[in-house]
Amino acid sequence: MLFRVYSAAVFGIQAYPVSVEVDLSSGQKLNLMMVGLPDTAVRESSERVKAGLRNCGFSLPAQHITINLAPADLKKEGSAFDLPMAVGILGASGCVPKENMSGCLFMGELSLDGTVCPVKGTLSMASMARERGLLRLVVPEANAREAAVVTGVQAFPVRSLPHVVELLTGKRSWIPLHVNPDQLLKKRSAYDVDFQDVRGQYQARRALEVAVAGGHNIVLIGPPGSGKTMLARRLPTILPAMNFEESVETTKIHSVAGLLSDRCSLITTRPFRAPHHTISYAGLIGGGTIPRPGEVSLAHNGILFLDELPEFRRHVLDVLRQPLEDGVVRIARAAMSLAFPSRFMLAAAMNPCQCGYAGDATHQCTCTPPLIQRYLARISGPLLDRIDLHVRVPAVKYKELSQENESEESAAVRERVLLARVIQQKRLKSYGIYCNAQMTQQTLNRFCTLDPESEKKMEHVITRLGLSARAYTRILRVSRTVADLENTGRILPRHVAEAIQYRTLDYACWQ
Repeated sequence: MLFRVYSAAVFGIQAYPVSVEVDLSSGQKLNLMMVGLPDTAVRESSERVKAGLRNCGFSLPAQHITINLAPADLKKEGSAFDLPMAVGILGASGCVPKENMSGCLFMGELSLDGTVCPVKGTLSMASMARERGLLRLVVPEANAREAAVVTGVQAFPVRSLPHVVELLTGKRSWIPLHVNPDQLLKKRSAYDVDFQDVRGQYQARRALEVAVAGGHNIVLIGPPGSGKTMLARRLPTILPAMNFEESVETTKIHSVAGLLSDRCSLITTRPFRAPHHTISYAGLIGGGTIPRPGEVSLAHNGILFLDELPEFRRHVLDVLRQPLEDGVVRIARAAMSLAFPSRFMLAAAMNPCQCGYAGDATHQCTCTPPLIQRYLARISGPLLDRIDLHVRVPAVKYKELSQENESEESAAVRERVLLARVIQQKRLKSYGIYCNAQMTQQTLNRFCTLDPESEKKMEHVITRLGLSARAYTRILRVSRTVADLENTGRILPRHVAEAIQYRTLDYACWQ
């Protein structure tokens, strides 16, 4: 007897339907064969399914069982097929009726006692199910809130295999879990840090405000203990709130990576990822035999913070070029090619030299000029060109540390950032972009025209420092952002002057 159950598999962050076909044929003893390009985890499902059925009191037929995972030409991986396989075997042996299976999609891992355990990529599977008309999702209880975020589908949480059988045989009512996405977005997590905690560093704070207002990448350069990491960790507190589409896309990535907790159905705060400098190429950009998202994708719609930037291996840093330009990571393998979204704001911190005290007024630098140059050369020029703001962060003076007056709160800075972002969105909406950092040459020519005085200042700096064409466009974009923070339609010489001073690494002023 043939019985068909619908499930899903995840490819990148997108899901595709999988038909689990179970056929029983005559045989002398129980024999289970699985076909359809299953990986090791899927092949091991047969043992989990047999033990789960047996320990839940269901008798396995002494027949030959063939399970086909269609389409058969796509690799299947993961443990989400355990539950649909078990349901298919029960259906083929007559324990559950076909009538109640219409429009259902099953996913879940089985433990040996029949408990249904959570799986990765539930949100992607739920989105795909809605597109395919499979509007009833039978999902592990731990994944139910994640699946219920998708409007138009019903998510039915289950705890065990007997629980599923009771639903399918009519002994238990179908009661879906309801989640209100609007309420989730309103209940945003409060940050435990604030710019109010920062003493001094007024120029660095201003630079971070400019960077966030325009979506620009930024690197902070200063001696140890000057507050570079402290400043960077407060960047999310002045970022605009995520909308529903951004939350769903970010949640999909974290779900596929297995980083979503059962208490979190939707990520509503922008990610802040800070990998260690020993991270590998695959860990940063993504990859593996079965490609998984890396840190650049986990930081999608948020901040990727690289502390001690020159300590990262150069070839690891250089792979950032493409996602910084395109906002997507493309991973190609012999049997597959997929893309992970990776539109993030890069924030980095570094010392000005190997000892950390070049240009510091209170400490003697022990590095020679060639040693400083070699240290800075660890970061490639093309990568630096993609970082819009290079900001000097000097050591904080005692007077600033001990002052009683509190610094400006993150909420006040965020208000100015939001106003600047609204101006940019209105200006750039017809071009399909939303912030100045994404401006193309076409939009630069239209919205970043300079008056004669600004042109003269720009020409002098470009000629004197020998900046690249990419650095020139970065200065134009930052100038446009500074003007937007002042709600000024034209770019004025003072805006260009401020943007130029944020190119510290181009002229190495501490040497």
